[in-house]
Amino acid sequence: MGRFSRKGVTKILFADTVASTAYIPTRAEITGATALTKAIASVEGFSLENQEIETPDLESTFTSKIPGDDQAADSSLTFYEDDAEDTLEEALAKGTTGFIIILRKGDVPTSKSMDVYPVRVASKSAAITVDNEAAKWMVKFSITDTPALDVEVPAAA
Repeated sequence: MGRFSRKGVTKILFADTVASTAYIPTRAEITGATALTKAIASVEGFSLENQEIETPDLESTFTSKIPGDDQAADSSLTFYEDDAEDTLEEALAKGTTGFIIILRKGDVPTSKSMDVYPVRVASKSAAITVDNEAAKWMVKFSITDTPALDVEVPAAA
């Protein structure tokens, strides 16, 4: 089993549109997406969670559970602030809709390691601190539909 670190491998992109109703982007859509990876300081969420349903019964003191609804975890990206350009801030303005594309094992064609989240930017805010650290800002996303998980990265053009 080959192991790896996500740092330097995983790629995260933002696409304005993905034509497929299954949320599987084409190579052209991936190529045209805004690269976010280099500016990202931290990632939260971007996972699916199941809201289990408790099913107690009178015969036992054990409370069993069954799978319930799926729900996306609260998701956000924290970026390093750029003191020269506003490209990412403009691309991820509050209310913007699009797709966060995560290439977990990098841009490796035919690898089934791509996750695509349909999103709306819920909020964008500067992280103000007096700590000795780089300036950052955070974007919180609402996941608007069931994401496409573990899909195949399209072949290179």
